Parts: sequence; structure tokens; C-alpha cells
Amino acid sequence: MNAHSSASHRDRFLTIAEAAAVFNTSERFPRRLIAERRIEFVRFGRHVRIPERAIAAYVAAGTVDPLPTIRRHGQGRAP
Repeated sequence: MNAHSSASHRDRFLTIAEAAAVFNTSERFPRRLIAERRIEFVRFGRHVRIPERAIAAYVAAGTVDPLPTIRRHGQGRAP
């Protein structure tokens, strides 16, 4: 058993509805992610589940850091 498969034994598998609730979207969004193979998913027979870690990875990959604030001459508070 490799590290990837042993980690999945501890992972929680979410239904489409539960994943949509995490994303705060309709069920159409996680279904589209699955159809386009943009997120990892698991099939249990005809049931499709999304591991929580896959949702966390998808969110982390799409997170954009803010730009640093640049003070320009004449803007902001006076010294």
C-alpha cells in the first residue's frame, strides 16, 4: 500500500451536494469540475465522491495572493 492510498483511508469523501455546500455553489459546479477532470474524485460503483483533500487542493491551487500595497508619493497619511 503506498502513501497516497493509505492517506485516502483517513480522508472523508463528500457527495456532490456536500461539495457544493463547501464551495457555496450549486451542485452544477462540482459536477462540471468532475466532468472536466479538474478535480480528483472517486467512484464507488455508480456513486461519485470527492475527497476533502481534493477540495482543499483545488482551493489552494486557485488562491491568488493580494498584491503588496505600494505607497505613492503624495498618497496616504502625512508623516
